[in-house]
Amino acid sequence: MPVLSVRTGTPYPPWRDPREATRLLRYALRRHGFTHTYQSNGNGMSVLSVLADLTVWCRSGLFIWNEEGRGACHPADDPAGAARLISRHHRRPIFGDIPSGGRTGSMARPSPVTGSVRD
Repeated sequence: MPVLSVRTGTPYPPWRDPREATRLLRYALRRHGFTHTYQSNGNGMSVLSVLADLTVWCRSGLFIWNEEGRGACHPADDPAGAARLISRHHRRPIFGDIPSGGRTGSMARPSPVTGSVRD
């Protein structure tokens, strides 16, 4: 189980501060392949946009999101666990969705063999 360090004099542990809990969730989701997220904070809650059809709210010590048309939640003191649940139920980004012109290095598709000779 991961241990979160908290500086002395911190008014709230990270999971009590929605901004910090959401930041930790964002890092945990990154390890599951969700690399393009956007976080916004305000009014005692934090919102994380993960995919076009997935937004996670953090408030009152909980991460809250919609899963298959129903509400789902997970304690904000376990961002790694929330990331595992989210990654099980939502499509992970797939590199195959990137047009072949956008790939480089080991992810690039080889050019098709055409049998033609280039000058």
